[in-house]
Amino acid sequence: MVRITEDLVRRRAEHNNCEIFSLEEISLHQQEIEKLEYLDKWCRDLKILYLQNNLIPKIENVGKLKKLEYLNLALNNIERIENLEGCEELKKLDLTANFVGELSSVETLKYNIHLKELFLVGNPCTEFEGYRQFVVATLHQLKYLDSKEIERSERIQALQHYPEVKQKIREQEQAYLLRRAKEKEEAQSRMHERKERKEKKKEAELGLGSPDSLQYKENHQTEGEQQTCRTAEDDEEDRRFWEEPTPYTPESRLEAHRYIEEKRKAKDNIRGSKTREKPLPKLVTAEGKILNVNMPKLHFSLKDDEENNQFILDLAVYRHLDTSLLDIDVQPTHIRVVVKGKVFQLVLPEEVRPDSSSAKRSQTTGHLVVSMPKVKEIILAKRKLSTSVRPSDSNTVQKSTRNRQVEKLEVDPSKYSFPDVTKIIPEKERIGQGPIQLQPERITETKKSNFDFENNDEVPPLI
Repeated sequence: MVRITEDLVRRRAEHNNCEIFSLEEISLHQQEIEKLEYLDKWCRDLKILYLQNNLIPKIENVGKLKKLEYLNLALNNIERIENLEGCEELKKLDLTANFVGELSSVETLKYNIHLKELFLVGNPCTEFEGYRQFVVATLHQLKYLDSKEIERSERIQALQHYPEVKQKIREQEQAYLLRRAKEKEEAQSRMHERKERKEKKKEAELGLGSPDSLQYKENHQTEGEQQTCRTAEDDEEDRRFWEEPTPYTPESRLEAHRYIEEKRKAKDNIRGSKTREKPLPKLVTAEGKILNVNMPKLHFSLKDDEENNQFILDLAVYRHLDTSLLDIDVQPTHIRVVVKGKVFQLVLPEEVRPDSSSAKRSQTTGHLVVSMPKVKEIILAKRKLSTSVRPSDSNTVQKSTRNRQVEKLEVDPSKYSFPDVTKIIPEKERIGQGPIQLQPERITETKKSNFDFENNDEVPPLI
């Protein structure tokens, strides 16, 4: 049986900061509630209460809601109107599509002097002869009945024929109550038969579990045939339940709900057993090889920070995930992160130092960032140059650029002729111009090599 709990009320009171003592409006529709309780103690200031489409069989525990103005109990299992005398401010009552057969119970609404609207459409009592005249004559304060306005002339006529209409209503009520008694007996017998079938089915399943029956099954049926047989039995049971003609009563509505709930739980149990039987993910092979695993299916990136000689793992864990649900294990060759019981494992390209590793969470994105220093402190030679070149690396870059330029200027001397620049440089060096001061050794060698030189005073000097 589903009951109204404090947790349910607080969740439905989000618009009031989950505070229930000052709550004025709450919606508890479609919650499969089977009993109306506790609201008169927790929410004394309620003005609007929605309880439609549940399984409530009786109006109760609302008499202390003095400020209640609108009560919606449509699509429930209510059979009579009662326990609303304490709702002094009640203005609108909706009992659409219930099972109200005791039409005389509307007399209890005489004390709700502010009641202006009443909805009883879809109830058995609306089929009674004189239904509308009886309600109009009984409730003088009413302005609308089943969304139709009550005119003054209609009320006068209803009051004139009230004694006769009241007598007819009493007789029809008695007939209806007798019919309801038979329906309840039939519902009980139906439930008893269904219970017996269920017990027989359990006994049959236990019998199939005996050694003889197992041996018989192994000789005559495969596992797939057994599963097909069980599915066929379930389909037959469903067909028999839904095709069996039953009257629309509170019992049949509750029985259908219970049947659907049992089927749902059975499916959940099957799914749960399959989940439990699911093998654990393989993290290491039989040969001891570590595998890459990403069970939580998270995005990640592994950066090789050569400047700081470390690896940086950026794992996109859920932003609002509590850090206590993360378990990080750094090993020399791999890293393992358990996120809410799901394993993320990554093999590292190089050995790292687990004792020097550190982990932190991003305050903006919630990502997990793990820094893992490498064991080798030597930076690899093959390395991508960063956009910002450090001062220590500037000479290396310039040298490599010069080398590339020299390689581009090399040509085949057989195809192209250029002036002999080597003879010009020594001549300038000889007269003390140009790079003579930069290369003194070359000048000495040149002078020594010119043995045929004669100093003639008649020859003017070269300019």
